[in-house]
Amino acid sequence: MTSKDETVGTSLGAMLAAARTEGDAALYTITEEWMQGRTTYGGLSAALCLAGTLSAHADLPPLRSAQVAFIGPAGGDVTTCSRVLRQGKSMTFMEADLRQGEALATRSLFAFGRSRESVINLYHFPMPDVPPPDACELLWRKRTPLNFLQQFDARMAFGGRSADGTGNGDIAYWFRLRDPSGIPPAVRLLALADTPPPAVMPMFNDFAPISTATWQMEVLDTEASGEGWHLIRSTAETGANGYTSQTMGMWDEGGRPVLAGRQMVALFG
Repeated sequence: MTSKDETVGTSLGAMLAAARTEGDAALYTITEEWMQGRTTYGGLSAALCLAGTLSAHADLPPLRSAQVAFIGPAGGDVTTCSRVLRQGKSMTFMEADLRQGEALATRSLFAFGRSRESVINLYHFPMPDVPPPDACELLWRKRTPLNFLQQFDARMAFGGRSADGTGNGDIAYWFRLRDPSGIPPAVRLLALADTPPPAVMPMFNDFAPISTATWQMEVLDTEASGEGWHLIRSTAETGANGYTSQTMGMWDEGGRPVLAGRQMVALFG
């Protein structure tokens, strides 16, 4: 596996710093380091939608929820454009599209909400009991299998590796961005949260193409920085007829819940 100090090409922070803006639109260049096959890494597409939204609307409250549809491939020069759907006293709903030329690649719906006093204070989302990152094996024994994964460090907590035929549909991996600098915290979280393969991939005996279709994430800790190690657990609930549906959770290294989500993935094998 590539070491943490080795150059990994264009970081997300550098990509954001090089962006150009035209009104509510932001123009980004997605480099080869962020691709997975013929399209960009889905977490990056969602992160760019959010980054463009935050850039055009600086007074938004904290991000509470993201719903993302990956509609078509994207890479190279792309544009994000966002618009306000509704702005209330505490919550604002935004829509953001990522396009390559005229083709729609990703559509995101973001819910931003201010904190309010509440009698409810629940934290029933415990992190699985797993070894710390330094006590876990490297996720990739050799080079990372997809370009975008070179942007991350990864360790296997449980569940096997993709295409090793040992899985049961439940995986937990430690991930961290190698270069988190220059990235808004909520954008870091989205860029990080989509890194694991589908939970059923360790059940495969050979690698097969996959494509995330829809992804929903709820932010459980609006103060989270997105820096450092995070445990991401994905659990498949169903898998049949070329599709799998899974739940997801993400915790920081101290065990604090950061994100909860769902994902529907198309399997081509």
